[in-house]
Amino acid sequence: MGDGALAEFTSVVGALQAAIEIQRNLTGTNGHNGNAPPLSLRIGMHLGDVIVEGNDIYGDGVNVAARLEAIAQPGSIVLSKQVFDHVGGRVPVHFTPLGEQQVKNISRPIEAYSVDVSSKKPASGRVRFGDFELDPDLFELRCRGEAVAVEPQVFDLVSYLAQNCERTVTKDEIFSKLWGERFVSDSALSSQIKMARKVLGDDGTSQHTIRTIHGRGFRFVAPLAPTDDVPVNNDTPLPEPDAYQQARMQPSVAILPFANQNTEPSEDYLADGITEDITTALSKNRWLTVIARNSSFSFRNSSDGIRVIGEKLGADYIVTGSVRKAGQRVRITVQLVDADTENNVWSERFDRDMTDIFDLQDEITELVASRIEAELGITEQRKAERRPRKNLGAWDLYQLGVAEFYKFTSDANQKCQDLLRRAIELDPEFASAHSRLAYAIVLSMVYFDAAPDSERMDEALAAAKRALELDDQDANSFFTIGRVYLARCEYELAIDALEHAVELNPYLAVTYCGLGDSLAYEGRLDEAIEQFEIAIRLSPHDPFRWAFYSYRSLAHLFRREFEDAVTWARKSVQTPNAQYWAQAHRVAALGLLGEETQAARAVADLTRSKPEFSVDFARKHLFYLKKEEQIETYVKGLRKAGLREHS
Repeated sequence: MGDGALAEFTSVVGALQAAIEIQRNLTGTNGHNGNAPPLSLRIGMHLGDVIVEGNDIYGDGVNVAARLEAIAQPGSIVLSKQVFDHVGGRVPVHFTPLGEQQVKNISRPIEAYSVDVSSKKPASGRVRFGDFELDPDLFELRCRGEAVAVEPQVFDLVSYLAQNCERTVTKDEIFSKLWGERFVSDSALSSQIKMARKVLGDDGTSQHTIRTIHGRGFRFVAPLAPTDDVPVNNDTPLPEPDAYQQARMQPSVAILPFANQNTEPSEDYLADGITEDITTALSKNRWLTVIARNSSFSFRNSSDGIRVIGEKLGADYIVTGSVRKAGQRVRITVQLVDADTENNVWSERFDRDMTDIFDLQDEITELVASRIEAELGITEQRKAERRPRKNLGAWDLYQLGVAEFYKFTSDANQKCQDLLRRAIELDPEFASAHSRLAYAIVLSMVYFDAAPDSERMDEALAAAKRALELDDQDANSFFTIGRVYLARCEYELAIDALEHAVELNPYLAVTYCGLGDSLAYEGRLDEAIEQFEIAIRLSPHDPFRWAFYSYRSLAHLFRREFEDAVTWARKSVQTPNAQYWAQAHRVAALGLLGEETQAARAVADLTRSKPEFSVDFARKHLFYLKKEEQIETYVKGLRKAGLREHS
């Protein structure tokens, strides 16, 4: 590459460690080579795709890294925020924020950090992490300046892991260093690890300080802070003990090459094509880190287990699959596996006629990408709920907020907003938290008890715009601002935003639902129904699927297809976490059909779910409808069903 070079790594941490070692060695060599001029390198690092086609190399990973290299000073390293977030505290050097950098040929600003390659762990061996300071010379572990009682062997274990935090320490190495020639069982080591975690406020679930690397050993993962320039002062707030959790630890996923189970190796093209397309599709989800294609493909036919592959790639989840042909029929199986536990998160089988290879790849890619995105979201929420609630980080607070969001109750919506605001306090540049907060505020007015006033509308719009300022490539952010515009009856802006969201990520089912909703209120009912059909097909188990059905019911009602409106409202009511509006749509449709008996039962069900629901209540909460004929059609159905006028 001219006077430069490109290196690709399977591990982000390994890449940074290599870059630091290169720069340190060059610094030590310069000046000792006689008359030879000093050699200085600039290094840029980014996490993203590296695509090789013939003699061309391109992709986000290459382009951004090259631009960061250009702004680096000779002898230094500049890395993107994606790399910084992924590394966490696992490399013991100092990072200096450079802020957002506008670089050549990259439309969006790149948030960058420089690495102080001269910084190392304190020579004394003392290390600080969170509230703790460990001093091997004095054999002391202190918490906020106060000595902590700890058994000698536990102290030695913590000290050795901390001093070797840049790597995984194997069990055999621990046995050798701590017990020498004595025979010790694995259970004894497990007991020491458990005691060490207890002393440090850690546990086997969160593993924020000592992480188990299954089949390998243990790694000290809490970020280390310098000890010489941070005085211990009990009156000064120190970092939270769970500082590792405070980082935004978005999950990472690797898509391994799908296995070609046909006898003809020449048919690898189909399996490889599907693998590459799914990798590209999942990369459109900004909350996911997707391991580059070349890194994942290096594990084709690997005998390593899922845990080992996950560790080598730095992936939390692994996608595997297979392709098998029989005549013109093809069977494609896909599995999503948690790399740490090796538990199956989701799996599905697709049987299709193989008429057009590209149509087949497109269909499978969109279905798999949509369903993996939904399943990973649910899994991350459940993981956050299982973690100890003390000192949670921004990512966990965000996931807990999303879990509350999907309960679709008034209390849960308020908890969701509180959790998201806490996440934003910890990480003010967390775009997804701003975006989800905006949507939660809107739904508090549409579904729950918050009054639909201009102050709340302005707050929601400000949060949605802030999310876009932070990340203008996130489809979710455009989806949210589209929903905010809809609530403000600015339908054209809503449709523009949602159509752009589809362009950014055509595999996000909820976007099609939002677009269908907006089109329906604009009176474009045929187009609206098409969008709902796409949403339902893409993600039939989506946590928002009750809304897919409910909004579709409303579109049929406005199209005066009252039987279809009843059918889709009934589907919505039968879906877990369905909101009371689905019951109201059913009441209105049955009323317009003149089904008096069924309508009376539906009114009774609605009244039990929402005792205050009335015709006046409906008018007040349908503030997002600006077509008077739509409101009157709905209200007429409620009246004909026998619903009372006032609460």
